[in-house]
Amino acid sequence: MTRARDDLAELVALRTVVGAGPPDHFARAARTIADLLVEAGLPEVRLLPAGDGTETVYAHRPGPPGAPSVVLYAHYDVVSAQDETAWRTPPFDLTERDGRWYGRGSADCKGNVVTHLTALRALQEALPREPYPDLDLTVLVDGSEEPGEGSLENVLRAHPGLLAPDAVVIADTGNTAPGVPTLTTSLRGMAVVEVTVSTLSRTLHSGQFGGPAPDAMTALIRLLSTLHDGRGAPRPRVEGALGPIEGQVEYTEADFRADAGVLDGVDLIGTGSVADRLWRLPAVTVLAVQSPALDDAVPALLPSAKALVSVRTPPGADVHHVHEALADHLRAHTPWGAHLALRRVTSGPSFHADTGRTAHAVLREALRDAFGTAPHEVGAGGSIAVCSVFRTLFPDAEILLCGVADPASNIHGTDESVHPDEIAALARAEALFLRRLAHRGVRDGAAAPVPTGAREDR
Repeated sequence: MTRARDDLAELVALRTVVGAGPPDHFARAARTIADLLVEAGLPEVRLLPAGDGTETVYAHRPGPPGAPSVVLYAHYDVVSAQDETAWRTPPFDLTERDGRWYGRGSADCKGNVVTHLTALRALQEALPREPYPDLDLTVLVDGSEEPGEGSLENVLRAHPGLLAPDAVVIADTGNTAPGVPTLTTSLRGMAVVEVTVSTLSRTLHSGQFGGPAPDAMTALIRLLSTLHDGRGAPRPRVEGALGPIEGQVEYTEADFRADAGVLDGVDLIGTGSVADRLWRLPAVTVLAVQSPALDDAVPALLPSAKALVSVRTPPGADVHHVHEALADHLRAHTPWGAHLALRRVTSGPSFHADTGRTAHAVLREALRDAFGTAPHEVGAGGSIAVCSVFRTLFPDAEILLCGVADPASNIHGTDESVHPDEIAALARAEALFLRRLAHRGVRDGAAAPVPTGAREDR
């Protein structure tokens, strides 16, 4: 774990910020991760251009003929630290405080890169006392995951035959609480649209023309207000949503309020259980409104106004139909005959894992033994586009989702952090998983418990 901290500090210091980081930091991060993977026992390493200026790190350790093929995935790009002065400690200096490690990317997702490295070192350092698992093992570390624009799919399509996985472990989610191992078995999709409302040919003085002249910002606000009903439930209705998913735990309102930091006296919105609203039903969010800053405001009526609207789509819903339903709703509710223009910004399909197969059974056992408690199975409200990439390109592969974040990690926010115990326990679980999967194989289609007293576990 001392080495894990050093690795994480080195990676956090590299500003691999989507759309803003220095290009040489991306190149240095890719090269650093490649070198660390070679050291951890994967002899074949390539840096694959993603077409957007970043590189995907590909590392491979071939296995014997017929061995299970496993891919371990994570990403090294991060989102902006926003206002760095709002952080208690510098976001690109890994800092320990109250037992946690703070820094941008510490949990999402450089902490998961380090988890893979730590698990692989454990297997490597057990040699020759313990044989290396008979697996065809690949590690993919993406440099362009956060935008969700399919760069990994471009890489894989440009290199046909690079992978043929039986199981893909995507380390990019988290645990319901520190010390509680968690498998994420469903994800919502995402549909984002830019909305432009226009009412006037030019800006007007609000005193001279205000009253009868329709202000575009006011029209936009009225339009956006129709996206939720009085209880905060989203409109339009999205068809195709799944009901409760077998095996997923519930999420109590008290736990959710604490995890989300909801202020005392403020109601939760929507209807149904918290798990339904968070994992299995759509959510509509106004991500941004383009308007003058308060310091720049003048008494004027605006000729046009813009907003960015996101719909988190439930598992089972077709994201293209969601785009169409949202567009129909906006057109039907645009006030005062204002002109409406819509632009699709991005789309991401939802995901639902097949949890009854061998790799999931093996990982459940490994998580239980590493953490000392049975794993939770949950949905997630966010979207991970690479799930659909692997599902599309490798439809027979099992896709497993786990990660080192917990509710206190505050990923994408200020003072992002990870607890080192989560890295240690998940790395141990991953090493056990790889050993047991090699012993078990993945082609028998069964999902019986894995014996825990076998030689490969000692």
